[in-house]
Amino acid sequence: MTLVTACAIANASFPAQAQQDKGLPMLRDSETEQLLRDYTRPILRAAGLQKHNIQMVIINDRSFNAFVADGRRIFVNYGAISKSTTPNQLIGVLAHETGHLAGGHLSKFREQLARTQTQLIIAMLLGAGALAAGAGRGGSNSPGSNIGAAALSAPQEIARRSLLGYQRQQEENADRAAVKFLNATGQSPRGMYETFKRFTDESLFAARGADPYAQSHPMPADRVAALAELVKTSPNWQKKDDPALQMRHDMVRAKISAFMEREDTVYRRYPRSDTSLPARYAHAITTYLHGDLRSAIEQIDALIKLQPQNPYFYEVRGQALLEGGRPTEAIAPLRRAVQLSRNAPLIEMLLGQALVASNNKANADEAIAILRTALVREPEAPLGYSQLAIAYGRKGDYAQADLASAQAAFLRGDNKTARELASRAKTRFAIGTPGWVKADDIVSSKIPDKK
Repeated sequence: MTLVTACAIANASFPAQAQQDKGLPMLRDSETEQLLRDYTRPILRAAGLQKHNIQMVIINDRSFNAFVADGRRIFVNYGAISKSTTPNQLIGVLAHETGHLAGGHLSKFREQLARTQTQLIIAMLLGAGALAAGAGRGGSNSPGSNIGAAALSAPQEIARRSLLGYQRQQEENADRAAVKFLNATGQSPRGMYETFKRFTDESLFAARGADPYAQSHPMPADRVAALAELVKTSPNWQKKDDPALQMRHDMVRAKISAFMEREDTVYRRYPRSDTSLPARYAHAITTYLHGDLRSAIEQIDALIKLQPQNPYFYEVRGQALLEGGRPTEAIAPLRRAVQLSRNAPLIEMLLGQALVASNNKANADEAIAILRTALVREPEAPLGYSQLAIAYGRKGDYAQADLASAQAAFLRGDNKTARELASRAKTRFAIGTPGWVKADDIVSSKIPDKK
């Protein structure tokens, strides 16, 4: 009973910890990820975390949320990006999550949880003793029995409130740290304040009558009031976002809208009469996604003419051609996108996919070289391994093809298929070679299969 109760408390507080990384609904996009890295780089430097290789992970969820679930990644819902109208608003949220990392809040919470579990075990054992004594004196309806039952339930509620109170304190500490980081980097804390103020306005009705000691975060009004005292004295309070950064932010929001929302929603958000660059970006992507490839290419080419050094316009052009069944034509713009993006690994994988899809054996060696290079920096990308398997198959290298297929299946969480393919790969490699060792690692994996 104690273990079940403790696990329920932990899972209620940090649900992401209960999931395997392979089970998280993640989104990948070079342009968006680069923008997030640029947002967090000065914040991480101010927090002393610049050498910790903190990664940004985009979650496929439209709600406004960001969180940390370990000490090396900040998770951001795409909804947090699309609903932040300025860079500063999103940077403030990222600064808050950095505050959790810098404060070591996850490890400290685990320590607090362990202490609470110990206290809970002792209290419940004492309660169980009281229950047994009460039953011995007069049965289940005796006063002693009721005291024992109360003694069993009370520690669980005390433990829950203790943990929630500890979390509230951590959130307040993260707020203070975020303001410190923003001031240290010469950025305004105004966006952070605006975001939390908006949450307060939206949640006032829901929070009415709520028990403040049963909340995992500070009560909204109290939190914003405390934050206001910190931020409004900042020397950077009136500082605005750089216009170039605002444009990048708006472009990413337009891209997210085009890929993640319904066509009619995109055109309500970006009417056809809107000729701004973000709107034209959204229109071009939406056009190709809904089947009018010729018109989409014309629109993308017009964007490239405006910004010939923008790698992501070439990437979208190549992706549109690739998905439109014209992979050979996709190769040239994707090569340019790789060059302009300084070899962004996700774009390299797209180029590798186009080379493979061209169905030209002469492209197999180049595809293998590009995909292997990309996978060095993105070793957890199933697409890269699946395309690598096809390229090796074209060359007749079935040992490497089986191994790459096994790695792709493993990263997708299909461990049964991964083990089967890795077992076959082992029979094709000489014992003890690097390929054999990698295949053996997959066969020997103890990670349970997804159900």
